[in-house]
Amino acid sequence: MTNIVASMAGSVWKVLVTEGETVTEGQDVVILESMKMEIPIAAEKTGVVKKIHIKEGDFVNDDDVLIDVE
Repeated sequence: MTNIVASMAGSVWKVLVTEGETVTEGQDVVILESMKMEIPIAAEKTGVVKKIHIKEGDFVNDDDVLIDVE
């Protein structure tokens, strides 16, 4: 299992995937908003989204787990 983590602190602006969805390496899965900038977070490997730990509007810190991919 691979954890997709936040690369910086910010608010979850958009969750682009759903649990059970297949994602490909490099695909954007979450967009964070920090200091009025949108920061896309991409999947690091191809797999299936097993669990989404966040929802839109949540605040996350650097290295917080956002999504589990298997």
